[in-house]
Amino acid sequence: MSLSPEQVRQVAHLARLELKNEQVEHYARQLSNILGMVDRLSAAQTDGVPEMAHPLDMTQRLRPDVVTETDRRDVFQEHAPAVQDGLFLVPKVIE
Repeated sequence: MSLSPEQVRQVAHLARLELKNEQVEHYARQLSNILGMVDRLSAAQTDGVPEMAHPLDMTQRLRPDVVTETDRRDVFQEHAPAVQDGLFLVPKVIE
């Protein structure tokens, strides 16, 4: 697929990019090459190829899903200027 300079200008406008006139032809060639590569990849036969989440055949070691922390709210609230019923009190910011 080949992009015309006018299409590149239109895409640049939609993306709010400023392109100088001497840059348009260069970007048109580069974007056309990228789209050509995507077309070639789309043509690859992938029937019967299983989907992969990762190219390496490995599994992630996961830690056990257990609670390792305790409730330390009282310790953290000792330094707060104002606390009521276990909640931090802050000044009102919206009238």
